[in-house]
Amino acid sequence: MSYLHGAERYDLLSKELSGKRLGLITNPSGVSQQLYATVDYLYDNFKLTALFSAEHGVRGDAQAGEKVDTYIDAKTSLPVYSMYGKQKTSLSEALDSVDCLVYDIQDVGLRFYTYIYTLAEAMTAAAAKGIPVVVLDRYDPLGLTRVEGTLLDDAFSSGVGKFSLPSRYGLTVGEFARYVNTEYSIGCDLRVIPCADLSREDDAFSLSLPWVLPSPNLPTIESTICYIGTVLFEGTDLSEGRGTTKPFELIGAPWLRADELVSHFNSKGIDGAILRPAYFTPSFSKHSGELCHGFQIHITDRKHFDPFSLGLYLVEYIRNTHPEFSFRGESALTAEAKDQKLFIDLLLGTDEFRKGTLSADQLISTHAKKIATFKKNSEKYWLYS
Repeated sequence: MSYLHGAERYDLLSKELSGKRLGLITNPSGVSQQLYATVDYLYDNFKLTALFSAEHGVRGDAQAGEKVDTYIDAKTSLPVYSMYGKQKTSLSEALDSVDCLVYDIQDVGLRFYTYIYTLAEAMTAAAAKGIPVVVLDRYDPLGLTRVEGTLLDDAFSSGVGKFSLPSRYGLTVGEFARYVNTEYSIGCDLRVIPCADLSREDDAFSLSLPWVLPSPNLPTIESTICYIGTVLFEGTDLSEGRGTTKPFELIGAPWLRADELVSHFNSKGIDGAILRPAYFTPSFSKHSGELCHGFQIHITDRKHFDPFSLGLYLVEYIRNTHPEFSFRGESALTAEAKDQKLFIDLLLGTDEFRKGTLSADQLISTHAKKIATFKKNSEKYWLYS
């Protein structure tokens, strides 16, 4: 048997879903290898009665952080209930119209990627209603062998990290669902339709699947790899490349001394990557309409590239060498609010780096031990060897 997404295991879908009123959580990445949308397949072949929207919307028409209202899907005429932001629908009420909740979204195995929290919320709501959740599993484009970054402290739980997971946690979405269902006592009637013929070494390169943007700002596999580390710039006043064609590959600000930075890092040597000075003007987001002095990360050897460490070292270097630098929200801090958590803390799952308790090297070293323990404990939830 060759590789199949869980959504392509049509015999298993039929056994699990036939005769039930179905609700579906999906987005444009929920497609077959022939690019047949799961929403359309379920609508054509089963009793699909409701759609549920994560960040960016069912059809992908909302940018990062934009509100997603409840609306009617133009193609199926089904109601779409929002599960993101302040406009979220009451799941308890919305689930009255379904007998089974199905989840099919391509994930990238990173803690700060919000789709997994939509899934966990749906599992919690479904458990309270006695409704099963069926996860249609998918490969991880980054592969499943590397687990790295920082381990989130529960005190820093937020919309970009609700569970004590590493930055890169090395589980498919089906394995993640199994993990949190047990470890966080969700108690959901969880069924995972696994991928066929998937190994932990498989990734976007070995499987050669069509690349469908998992979200608007991850246009390529290269941007997704860089995102593991350059997501940290979302917690700073530098542009992380949103509003350009290379988000998370391009980093910069109007005041950045980019040539100096590039020379410093390239002279030291970066395993698996090289930096190039680059100018760009974001069309939206931070520094919109302003010329940014910056750099682009070019991956030369993905197997030896450590994007998380590079991202952290870049933030540390800029912080230490540019007085213009600040963390997002830092200027609003007061003495009375000194323990307030900033966005960089939520992304890292700790404030040890921002407060200077640990350097970049120390943070990586300290958390490596915690991550090794997580990886060992998570193995019992694996579906693939």
